[in-house]
Formats: sequence, structure tokens, C-alpha cells
Amino acid sequence: LKNIAVGKIGEGTFSDVLKMLNLRDGKYYACKHMKQHFESIEQVNNLREIQALRRLNPHPNILMLHEVIFDKKAGSLSLICELMDMNIYELIRGRKKPLPEKKIISYMYQLCKSLDHIHRNGIFHRDVKPENILIKQSTLKLGDFGSCRSIYSKQPYTEYISTRWYRAPECLLTDGYYSYKMDMWSAGCVFYEITSLQPLFPGSNELDQISKIHDIVGTPAKQTLTKFKQ
Repeated sequence: LKNIAVGKIGEGTFSDVLKMLNLRDGKYYACKHMKQHFESIEQVNNLREIQALRRLNPHPNILMLHEVIFDKKAGSLSLICELMDMNIYELIRGRKKPLPEKKIISYMYQLCKSLDHIHRNGIFHRDVKPENILIKQSTLKLGDFGSCRSIYSKQPYTEYISTRWYRAPECLLTDGYYSYKMDMWSAGCVFYEITSLQPLFPGSNELDQISKIHDIVGTPAKQTLTKFKQ
């Protein structure tokens, strides 16, 4: 092994992210170590996150996957990705002054470019939030495709998706009948948050989430409500 872990970047339900030094090229990378046990290379190759990153790379606004490391004996899997400086949440956390308008415009343009690219390639992210949007100097990249799905997969989707504050109304009000458009709702929530430094819909539970959306957006048109009922 020619990689040395030099520090933990983040911890999630399904993975840990470590900062790694590659002794071959002397560069640092992000190593996403999956907590799930894998039985075969076929199971690894069927992982949605790997399939998505392989299909979407290279793109200037999508996190680059450099290598997949699978230890069959241990059943462990790690994804070696490019190392970014921070995520949007870390950028705005505790900030007193708003970001410069030009920077906000640039970040949102790049986020929209990343979503346009993934949607054109038949994938939607399902968990667009500040923690999954990474930046390095002036470049923004969308990462963490662990919750992504194919646009052409059959509804209803029954799995848990999207962090509550960034969840679209159709995800809250239907039993799995939503589409790639939910990513655009989440992007709008992120836009408000990086502009105001406050979350737009910080619901404490699903009912409170719906209430907070209603307070700002208002009652949907009858036609929209009929769609939800159907």
C-alpha cells in the first residue's frame, strides 16, 4: 500500500472520509471508505455511486473519481477522489458578512452546470445540500452520489432520500412519486442559504417542514394539489 492516512475529513452513516497522501505522486486525495461489507467485484461495480461517477467524469463541476480500491479478503471498499478545500456548509458556517455577489453568482452557475450535466446523463442526485457541494478556490464541484438514481427508473421510490431541509414538497407529500426536478428545489434552497447565511426551510420534522414551506410559498394551486392526491 502506497497511501498513508493523515487525517479524518468527515463521518457519515455509510462511509468515512479520510485525507490521504499518495507516496507515488506526493499528492493528497480524499479517501471515502465504505462501511458496507462487499462480497465481490461485481457487487462493487454495481454500486450506484461508482457507476454514476464513472459515467459523469470528467466534468469541471463533478468530483473526480481517481481510483476504486477493493480488498476482496476483507470485503472493504474505498473510493479515491480529488481533495477539495471545503464544502459550502463549512464556507458559510459562523460567517457574519455575506459572500461577494460575484462569488455567489459563480458558485450557483457552477452548481446549475453540474445538475444540467447529471440530468442530461440520466442521473439525479437526490441529496443536494451545502455539505455535498465542494469548493476549491473558485471552483465548485458536486459530490457524494451515494443517494443518486436513474431518471428512467420506475416510480415510486421508497428509499429515504434528501436531507429534510432541502427536500422538495413532492418528496414530503407523496409516497415516492418524485423526479429529477427535486434537485432544482434543493439548489434553490442552497441559493437562499449562501446568500442569506441562513437555511430557508429548517423544519424540525416532516410536518414542520411542510408548514415552513407553506408559510413562505403559500398554498399550491388546485391543479397541483390534485396531482399530489393522484
